[in-house]
Amino acid sequence: MLLDCDHMQPLRPLGAEIRDEFPVLDQQVHGKPLVYLDNAATTQKPRRVIEALSGFYERDNSNVHRGLHELSNRATAQYEVARERVGRFIGAGTEEIVFTRGTTEGINLVAQSWGWRNIGPGDVILLTEMEHHSNIVPWQLLVERTGARIEWAPVTGDEGLLDMEAVREALGRRPKLFSFVHISNSLGTINPAAELCAIARENGVTTLVDAAQSAGHLLVNVREMGCDFLAFSGHKLCGPTGIGALYGRADLLEGMPPWQGGGEMIARVGYDRTTFKEAPHRFEAGTPDIAGAIGLGVAVEYLDELGRGRIFDHDTDLAREAYARLGKIAGMRLLGPREGRAGLVSFALEGVHAHDVVTLANEEGVALRGGHHCTQPLMRKLGLASTARASFYFYNTPEEVDRLVETVEQIERFFRR
Repeated sequence: MLLDCDHMQPLRPLGAEIRDEFPVLDQQVHGKPLVYLDNAATTQKPRRVIEALSGFYERDNSNVHRGLHELSNRATAQYEVARERVGRFIGAGTEEIVFTRGTTEGINLVAQSWGWRNIGPGDVILLTEMEHHSNIVPWQLLVERTGARIEWAPVTGDEGLLDMEAVREALGRRPKLFSFVHISNSLGTINPAAELCAIARENGVTTLVDAAQSAGHLLVNVREMGCDFLAFSGHKLCGPTGIGALYGRADLLEGMPPWQGGGEMIARVGYDRTTFKEAPHRFEAGTPDIAGAIGLGVAVEYLDELGRGRIFDHDTDLAREAYARLGKIAGMRLLGPREGRAGLVSFALEGVHAHDVVTLANEEGVALRGGHHCTQPLMRKLGLASTARASFYFYNTPEEVDRLVETVEQIERFFRR
């Protein structure tokens, strides 16, 4: 029996033995058992998260912070407990956690608040060539307004690794900001976040880490990583959609102006001027997604019970097996590193559009994702319009890797006829 050495409790099983905690997985698609391999887009929710959402609406539904009645008191307590849980999850202080709609809104908040105050004409924002659109478009909008410019840290072809020497040189030129993805949703590349943040810090460069694909799959600690900002989404780690969190170093958040105005984030409003609450509340204008925050708090505790180190090992074992076996199929092009990759595999079959791969896989009950994965600049660099992607999580099994490989083999034979 495996034990949690810190608490001497039996470790929860992963894979097949945990699937009954996820009701959506117990179904058939086109007469075949569902194989859900679209976890990089969104993960499924365990019963306890679903029950937390319904429980809030059934018993405690009320607005937070300003009410004095019992339901409001309960809602406020649960909402702020969720903030504490999220802070513990990434090693941050409670005052450093801003609830957002997800990674995208977190990055936009930094761009429109910190960026507007700190970036001006001629300043440089450093990004990597593997960024998701959510970590490109907000900075392009800021550049248009400020006269700053973007530089790009290069990626080494299909292998999908950052050119670290080029990154060092770029950071040595002291850009104002280095914003980069921790795990690429298209390549499966795991960027050395702590090393990148250390190089940036040596050069006085502020850092933002897109942890959408990493926070739910491996241990993320903002103190150990040394980042200034970090954003992630709840729906990619067993939480609800429409909720996420932005970590900001306390001193940075205190120096940032509000991004949106409205209720909740004010201290006093007059006809002539308004004063604002301290961070993080000054960045949470209007009625928040209370149930979503509560569900996110439950989700992160659930993942910590399972152990993100174990989750990472499980996911990457499945991806390694899938990568090796898919690579033996005729006409197959695989993206990302062979070793040290995260729990996803992107691939292209010669002469077959990714949408056809995904459509035919769906007929076999296998849920994949096909397209540019919100990384159009990277796809163009690689000479591709799209790829198919299989992404794994701790409830996936080796048998589902078998189903994936068998399905792709069938598709290849169909188009080869």
